Amino acid sequence: MEVTLEVLKAIGAAVKENIDKIPTQEEKGRDIEMGADGTPTALIDKVAENTVLDYIVRNDIALNVLSEEIGFIDNGAEETMVLDPIDGSHNAIAGVPLYTVSMAIGSARLSDERLAYLFMPATGDEYWAEKGKGAYKNGRRLHVRAPKESSLLMMIYTGNGAHPSAWELGKRVKSSRSYGCSSLEMAFVAEGTADGFYMNSERYTRAIRVVDIAASYLILREAGGYIYTLEGADFDMPFDLETRGNFIAVSSPSLYDFITRKHLMSGRRRVYGIVANPKVDGVRGYVERVIESLGDASIVLDKSAAAVLGRDDGLEISDMHADTVITIGGDGTILRTLNANSAPVMGINAGGVGFLAALEPSQIEEGIARLRNGDYTMEERFKLDTACGDEMFDPAVNEAVVHSDSIAKIRKFRIYVDDRLATEVRADGIIISTPTGSTSYAMSLGAPVVDPRVDALVIVPMAAYKFSSRPIVVPSWSKVDVDCVLDKGCLLVIDGLLEHKVEGGSRLTFVRSSQSFRIIRFDRDFYKSLTEKLVNSS
Repeated sequence: MEVTLEVLKAIGAAVKENIDKIPTQEEKGRDIEMGADGTPTALIDKVAENTVLDYIVRNDIALNVLSEEIGFIDNGAEETMVLDPIDGSHNAIAGVPLYTVSMAIGSARLSDERLAYLFMPATGDEYWAEKGKGAYKNGRRLHVRAPKESSLLMMIYTGNGAHPSAWELGKRVKSSRSYGCSSLEMAFVAEGTADGFYMNSERYTRAIRVVDIAASYLILREAGGYIYTLEGADFDMPFDLETRGNFIAVSSPSLYDFITRKHLMSGRRRVYGIVANPKVDGVRGYVERVIESLGDASIVLDKSAAAVLGRDDGLEISDMHADTVITIGGDGTILRTLNANSAPVMGINAGGVGFLAALEPSQIEEGIARLRNGDYTMEERFKLDTACGDEMFDPAVNEAVVHSDSIAKIRKFRIYVDDRLATEVRADGIIISTPTGSTSYAMSLGAPVVDPRVDALVIVPMAAYKFSSRPIVVPSWSKVDVDCVLDKGCLLVIDGLLEHKVEGGSRLTFVRSSQSFRIIRFDRDFYKSLTEKLVNSS
């Protein structure tokens, strides 16, 4: 039997049916053996685990199992279920409804999970996620909320072994909670109930295990959240019971920056990356000024920045492990960096318009001093995902464009919004733009400029045959489908950087990505940039 969401739901229902048969709370909490993790196993845990294992055997499901109680069962399968039969069993025993059945399906580690399911037996609530298809609660799609420093609600581990920094963090945020159910606390971040979950145990034996968060890890990632190590790397764990770890799960990288910039990072030097456009006049001098302004900070260079200095130690942008990347060039250099690296970007405009840039060359020294002092604003914006059938393409910062693959050849497109036909257009192509991209290609075709604080997508016909074919603004959480109606080829272009051939008759799907990007700003606001760079520019 193939392991699907329906299978996991059926297992969850079976667990509820059997644990409900335990007559009393006292009986639920009765210790009956020692688990594989070295802690006592309560009856409720064992009943739940046996139910899952029995279901897998009776239905001939090809799965290995890694469980908190029994350990690893090797059934010779390609995939493993990471199982916490009852996460938050102390809550369950005490009659507190905050506990879950947690199941995740993957191969070897958190990062390769494809399916996750959390079930709350006491309430009937269900959370689930499939890789690349989003996260859901009771059928409603989940997305993390944008954090506000003045009103942060943090889940914070404060149990036996909590690091003193947990209490310090609790004093710095408006509200904090500790519910004793890690899977659920992370799910609260995914659904926008909380802003983050801070797990830091000074005792290794009390740090998190993979079984505790396997399901909620994928749910949070698919809801647009992030999970970092305390040092800022992407958090990952192998499927075993020996490895333990600490992490910061957040709704936004800016929240991680807020926590670490003022709280955890005092003992570590920040790393700055430099990316340069070698075609810019005077680029060597700009790079040298940036390096001099950074002083004794740790610095990594991309291949172009290293080359203009005559060095051979440059890295691919995707391989630059930096806390912040400084770009020297125009908006194209910023886009290239944002497409290849997840670090926040501060742009120095040494190119053309530089709408996304934070600084002009004359401001390099002052701007970098402010950057190092933390005196800046971090803007986080969403990216756009594009798919054609089962093929997923790199997410776009500005826009995705589908257009004719032949010069001066019109194509017919049928556009659907949330599965409802919105319009049919004969045009050279269609642009699906984010608010960030509304000041780029879309604007040149007469589409509206969208304030980046507005959660919207803009659908823009390119050189439409009929004058009545106008741009359409839709909510950012909409699903936009574009059918390439004719049996003639098209091209899909992502941010003007990546091209993919599209067969005639194909359907392209565009949705708000779970990925976002961060750009650093100083005093210039959106409307000041709009006036200076687009209205009054020559």
